[in-house]
Amino acid sequence: MAKIIHTMVRVHDLEHSLAFYNDTLGLTPAHRLDFPEFSLVYLRNAENDFEIELTWNKGREPAYTHGDGYGHIAVAVDDVDEEHARLASLGVNPTPLKEFRRGEEMLARFFFIQDPDGYKIEVLERAGHYV
Repeated sequence: MAKIIHTMVRVHDLEHSLAFYNDTLGLTPAHRLDFPEFSLVYLRNAENDFEIELTWNKGREPAYTHGDGYGHIAVAVDDVDEEHARLASLGVNPTPLKEFRRGEEMLARFFFIQDPDGYKIEVLERAGHYV
């Protein structure tokens, strides 16, 4: 059976992206490959072995666009209210907290942030399906 190991996003400013992912999600480089024309940096934290691969094509102008097919990356946290406040204090501008319910049943509590290249990241509270 296949194991999902990473997802890749293209970034315009590698150092800015590295700082963002470290400050917001606690992701740090686990592996890095540098070539003359591009760099690949694989980020992870102790919570998982799934990685985000940042691909930086050196000298790329203008910045990448996302088209209309990209959705988002999702992460789970213990306390979504606390995380919302922490990210707001970093100046990340999280969207308002939302809740999905089916009748009285709480399905999900979440909000979104965006990385420096505009990629959306959904921050979900650990519960139900999202543990």
